[in-house]
Amino acid sequence: MNRSAEVICVGTELLLGEVLNSNAQFLGQELARLGIPHFYQTVVGDNPTRIKRAIAIACQRAQLLIFTGGLGPTPDDLTTETLAEFFQAPLVQHPEILEDIAQKFAQRNRAPSPSNDKQALLPDSAAILPNPIGSAPGMIWHPRPELTILTFPGVPKEFHLMWQETAVPYLQDQGWVTAQIYNRVLRFWGIPESTLADQVAPLLALTNPTVAPYASRGEARLRISTRAASLETANQVIAPIEQQIRHLCGLHCFGADDQTLESVVGALLQEKGQTLAVAESCTGGGLGQRLTRISGSSEYFLGGVISYANTVKQDLLQVDPVALNQHGAVSAIVAEQMAAGVRSQLNSTWGISITGIAGPQGGTDTKPVGLVYIGLASPHHTQSFERQISPLRGRDWIRQLSASHALDLLRRQLLSNQA
Repeated sequence: MNRSAEVICVGTELLLGEVLNSNAQFLGQELARLGIPHFYQTVVGDNPTRIKRAIAIACQRAQLLIFTGGLGPTPDDLTTETLAEFFQAPLVQHPEILEDIAQKFAQRNRAPSPSNDKQALLPDSAAILPNPIGSAPGMIWHPRPELTILTFPGVPKEFHLMWQETAVPYLQDQGWVTAQIYNRVLRFWGIPESTLADQVAPLLALTNPTVAPYASRGEARLRISTRAASLETANQVIAPIEQQIRHLCGLHCFGADDQTLESVVGALLQEKGQTLAVAESCTGGGLGQRLTRISGSSEYFLGGVISYANTVKQDLLQVDPVALNQHGAVSAIVAEQMAAGVRSQLNSTWGISITGIAGPQGGTDTKPVGLVYIGLASPHHTQSFERQISPLRGRDWIRQLSASHALDLLRRQLLSNQA
């Protein structure tokens, strides 16, 4: 029989949408990476009757049940005791857990509450799944033949560490991981998902590796996946297809896996020994924030000016007041002057500017919400680019995409050596 896993996330706060269920996403990615079949996820509130119902259903269709949440000290933390009741197993107190909790509280100059005692109770025969940084341990339990239960606290930082340090090695030792699924995600900007799918259509029919398109936050992506016994074997399968895709799509492909537009731009600037300064209006510092979240960005990013008011554009960026009066702040000529001004003022190789109408107010028939101009200045030339971003997803979306468009335009210039 093929074995599979099922994920059960416990917490009324998840059902109410008060907390984003990032643990389910993490487990989905991890089980796929490990090559463990996984067909169902359940979210259930802090109610013992409904938790038992979820357990009963999961036991019929999976051999590995992974629980997150419900391991804390409060009365609504019910996962451990409900599992024990369902499988009719007594709870046993573990002094070593109590000692561990006391030590962790002592490090913070605090004493544990009596309510923490319940965290030391596990079903008879269950093994402790240690929590190195939190008070709530999990467990590894075999309440029936061919059934394994793993429990984790709902705090993502604690859960991730416990998963990597204990659960993954355990699953490997138990033969759950025979061949992992390896992915390479290629990332694209400036091309719609449907157009990208058309360009690589023959590759979407492959069975090993598989190629699948999807979109995320304005990007288009292609995931190349294969099941293999080692990373080396996986790369031998994935690399030729990746090369084909990059050849077909050219500059639209800006990176892979964890690379971002800002990290790619930063690497190119560093490689060329060049620097960048930014002048932002409608993005309000969003572009600078993205650039500076890259470690080491001070080597190529000099700084920026948030020139929201026209007086700041004139006084700090040397924008011509006549251009402002005749064409308005949201115009090609003002974008160019902003880019040239910040490059001159900060003495950088490149200057980027963004000016636009982020909405929801301020649009007109000739300058609608979502209209953005991006200026790009180098020592040899200054130019501007117009982008019209759909206003349907709101102000923040327009601001985010404006910054991405600006980064992509600079990336293309750097790759074409047009400094």
